[in-house]
Amino acid sequence: MDSSEGSEAREDHRDRPGATSYFIREIVAADLASGKHEYPHTRFPPEPNGYLHIGHAKSIVLNFGIAEENEGGLCNLRFDDTNPLTEDMEYARAIERDVRWLGYDWEDRRYFASDYFQRLYELAELLVEKGLAYVDSLSEEEIREYRGTVTEPGRESPYRNRPVKENLDLLRRMKAGEFPDGEHVLRAKIDMAHPNMKMRDPLLYRIRHAPHYRAGDEWCIYPMYDYTHCLSDAFEGITHSLCTLEFENNRAIYDWVLEAVDWPEPRPRQIEFARLNLSYTVLSKRKLLALVEEGRVDGWDDPRMPTLSGFRNRGIPPSAIRSFCDAIGVSKANSVVDVAHLEHAIRDDLNEKAPRVLGVLRPLKVVVTNYPEDEEEWLEAAYWPRDVPGDETREIPFSRELYIDRSDFREDPPRGYRRLAPGREVRLRYGFFIRCEEAVRDEEGEIRELRCTYDPETRGGRAPDGRKPKGTIHWVSARHALSAEVRLYDRLFADSRPDRGKGGPDFREFLNPESLEILEARVEPSLGDTDAGSRWQFEREGYFYRVPSDPRDEPVFHRIVTLKDTWEERRRETAKEEKQPSGEEEMGGRSSAPKSEPPDPWANVTPEQRAMMETLVEEHGIEASDARILAEDPHRIALFEGAVRAHPENPQGIANWMVNELLGLLEEGVVETLPFGGKSLGELVGLIDEGTISTKIAKEVLTVMVREGGDPRTLVEDRDLIQISDRQELLSAIDGILADHTEEVERFRSGEDRLLGFFMGRIMQATEGKAHPETAKELLRERLGSATD
Repeated sequence: MDSSEGSEAREDHRDRPGATSYFIREIVAADLASGKHEYPHTRFPPEPNGYLHIGHAKSIVLNFGIAEENEGGLCNLRFDDTNPLTEDMEYARAIERDVRWLGYDWEDRRYFASDYFQRLYELAELLVEKGLAYVDSLSEEEIREYRGTVTEPGRESPYRNRPVKENLDLLRRMKAGEFPDGEHVLRAKIDMAHPNMKMRDPLLYRIRHAPHYRAGDEWCIYPMYDYTHCLSDAFEGITHSLCTLEFENNRAIYDWVLEAVDWPEPRPRQIEFARLNLSYTVLSKRKLLALVEEGRVDGWDDPRMPTLSGFRNRGIPPSAIRSFCDAIGVSKANSVVDVAHLEHAIRDDLNEKAPRVLGVLRPLKVVVTNYPEDEEEWLEAAYWPRDVPGDETREIPFSRELYIDRSDFREDPPRGYRRLAPGREVRLRYGFFIRCEEAVRDEEGEIRELRCTYDPETRGGRAPDGRKPKGTIHWVSARHALSAEVRLYDRLFADSRPDRGKGGPDFREFLNPESLEILEARVEPSLGDTDAGSRWQFEREGYFYRVPSDPRDEPVFHRIVTLKDTWEERRRETAKEEKQPSGEEEMGGRSSAPKSEPPDPWANVTPEQRAMMETLVEEHGIEASDARILAEDPHRIALFEGAVRAHPENPQGIANWMVNELLGLLEEGVVETLPFGGKSLGELVGLIDEGTISTKIAKEVLTVMVREGGDPRTLVEDRDLIQISDRQELLSAIDGILADHTEEVERFRSGEDRLLGFFMGRIMQATEGKAHPETAKELLRERLGSATD
C-alpha cells in the first residue's frame, strides 16, 4: 500500500479517456489528413518573470497533449525572455520543475527566445532594406497619440518615410548603444488607418540598456513579443501555435511578419483559445506578486496560492490537475469556471489513491470508565472502503482514554443531531458502542472531558441484540495517538469574483480571513511511519498531505481539500437564513439590524473624473456608480458617447451593458483595442430594446463582437438569432411542452406556482433561447389558466 504517487512520475497520457474533444483537435486532424504536416509540433512559451499558475496548466496540458495524442508529435519548452528587466533564471528553473511535475517532458527541445537574438536582428535589417520597417523617433506618449482610436484612424509619424539608408544607420547605431532608452524604436510599416489597431505600425524593437540574465551586456536593443513570437515558432518548425484569446488581434501581425520575411510554406498557424478563469481566484501575475511582496501569503508556494508550486506544496496530485484541464475542455469563448470543478477533480483523483485513517482535529478527551486502566486491545481497520480497490488493513489501538472531535458532542443537541450527547449512544468507527454518562467542566465552565461507558459485546461496531446507534464518529487512543500540526487551508478569497478589473473594488478587499487555521491534532499511530505514503483521507474530515520533514519532528499535515463542497453548504445556509424573517419582521415591524453603506462613488476621484461623472449623471441620467466606472477611462467615455449617438433612447441601458457585460469580457477592462466602436454597441442595445433579440442572445453576440468585431444586426441575422414574437409559433411550442409534462401541469393547477419557471425554461430550451420572454409568459399563463378552468 502506497498513498503517494511515488516520485510523481507520470503515466502515459495518450488517448486519455476523460479528455474532452475541442476545435483545436479538429484543426490539427484536418492539417494532418491534408498532408500539410506529417505530425503536430507545438510549444509552451512561458515568460520567465514569475511562477506558473493553474491558468498555465491548461496551456501546458493542451500543448503537450496535442503532441502526445498524435504519432510523432512534439512539444517544445521555450522561454520568451525578451524583457531583461523582469526575467530571471530562478523563474526559468521553477517553470521547468513545474512542467516536469505535471508529467511532461520536452526531451532535448528546451529553447530560449534569447537564443535567436542575432537571427531576429538580421531579419529586422532585412525588413528595413525591403522598406517594411523604419526607425521612429516619436516618444512613447506621441506614438500612443498618433495611433488613433477604434473610431478614428491613426496618423503617420513624421519619421515614417525616412530613407532606407538612414533607417539602417539608425538601427545599427541603436544596436551599438549610441542612444538612450526611449530615443528611438523600430516599427513595422503597415497601415496607420488599419481597423485592427494592432496593425498600425507595431513596434518591433526598443532600446533597453539593461543586462540580460543569459546574454549579459551583449545587447541593448530587445525585440518585442509580436515580432519574436512568430519567428521563434518558425525557427523551431512549430506547426500550431496555440495562444489565449487576448492575442487574437495579434494574429494579423504574426502572419504579416512571416510573410514580410518571406518565410517558406508551410508556416506555423496561430490558433486562439479561451484562457482559464477560476471563481474565487486571482490569476494576474502582478496581483499575485503583490500578495507575496505585501506578506499576505507565505511566498509563491503558499498552499493557498493558485501557483503550481503552491498546489504541489498543498499536496494536490498533478494527475488531478491534468484531469481537471481535460474535463473543462478548450473553447473560443471566455468564461469563468467554478473552482468547485477543480476541487471535485482533486477529490475524484484522491478517492482511489488516499488510504483512510483516523485523525482528530479538535480533540476532546473521553474516559471510558468501565474499561480497565492498564489494558489495551488492537482492532482491525480497513484502509479502503468497499467501493475502492484495495484490501490492505492495519490495527488501531483502543484504550481507556480516547480523543473524539469536539464537534461530535453537544450537551444540548438540536433536532436531527446524530452524534454524542448526554445519555446517547454512538458507534466508534471500527470499535465499540459508547454511551455518554457525564460531561466534566473546568474552572471556567468549559467542557474538559466526557465520562462514557462502552459495551464490550459490540466490538467491530455490531451489537448482538441488533441495536444500531444513529451516529458513527471517529476517534483515536489518547495513549497511542501522535500529536500533529494540521494546517486547514481554504480558498484564499471569500468572493467568487475577487478580480473585477478596473472600476471594481480592490481585490485585496476579498481576501478570506479564514483561509488558514492551524490546529494541534491527534492522529492514529500508523501515521508515524514516514515511508507509508504522503496523502491520506482523514475519515469524516478531508484529504491531507504529510509534509516531508525530519522524521524526528512532529508530523505536519496540509489539508488538500474537504470531503465535500463546504462552500456550497455555507451558501445554502446563508440563503436560508436570509429568507428567515427576524422577530420584528414577523410581528410586522422592521429589523433594527444595521446595514452596511455602499461605497460613495464620488469619493477619491480626480477633478477631471468628477466633471465627466457630473455630465453623465446630469445629461444622461446615468447612475453615479456606473458613471464612475465609465469616467475612469477616456476610451470608455468615447465608446459610451458613440453608442448613445447610435441609440439615444436608452443611455442607462448602454451604461449597464458596458459596466456589467462588456468590461467583464476584457482584460483589465481595456476597451481601447476593441474591434468595434460605440455605434455597434448602441445598435446592439437597440436590438434588445426593440425586442429583436433577448438578453441571453445579446450576450452571445457581444462575445462574438469582442472576439471578431462585426455589425450586431448582421451577426443576428446570419446566425438566425432573431427573437420569436409570433404568437402562433410560440403557442405551438407551448402546447407541445404542456402535452409532454401533464404531471407538472396538474401540480401547477394544485397551487405550485413556482412551476411557471419550469415551463418557461422548457420554452426557452425548445426555441434555443429565442422566445420573446414577455409574450411567451403571457401565452403560457393563458394556456395554463384554460387548462385549470
